[in-house]
Amino acid sequence: MSSNNQMNRNLVTKRHKWGLNFAQKLKTDRNQDLQSPPGYICPTTQIHSENNRENDHNLIVKKSWDIALAPMKQIPMNLFIMYMSGNSISIFPIMMVGMLFLRPIKALIQINTTFKMIEGHQAILQKLIYLIGNLLCVALALYKCQSMGLLPSHASDWLDFVDPPLRIEFSGGGIAL
Repeated sequence: MSSNNQMNRNLVTKRHKWGLNFAQKLKTDRNQDLQSPPGYICPTTQIHSENNRENDHNLIVKKSWDIALAPMKQIPMNLFIMYMSGNSISIFPIMMVGMLFLRPIKALIQINTTFKMIEGHQAILQKLIYLIGNLLCVALALYKCQSMGLLPSHASDWLDFVDPPLRIEFSGGGIAL
């Protein structure tokens, strides 16, 4: 019977060289001292110094400034997109103008949720810069609409609302038969 088991083991190892045999227990020595990977801090030791707290505060301030300056960083890309889309009225430029409007307006609506986690004495300045950046993006979208001729900026665009002129005098001519 044991020879039959041994044949089955040999057959399994020959058939599947990549297979793992979970029937054998792995022999590991739990008392063996292994080095921790870089950056790993054992959860049983509490190491949190003042330097770490200061670094955490600096990281929060840096991240909040990154959030505040994000709309300003989008302006060069928006200018490039405006240039590449052209001034013709077709589907691609209309979609680009729509996105130029929607992104900053959504960001302005959600400004409080964006800065909910921001804290410190620079929060008001960061909100102001974020607001100015988004307003500049809206101004770029308005400029693009004006250059495409979508904004009513000429007197001829308002002719529909102008009353027709009243005739002061009537004249007629010709021979009546």
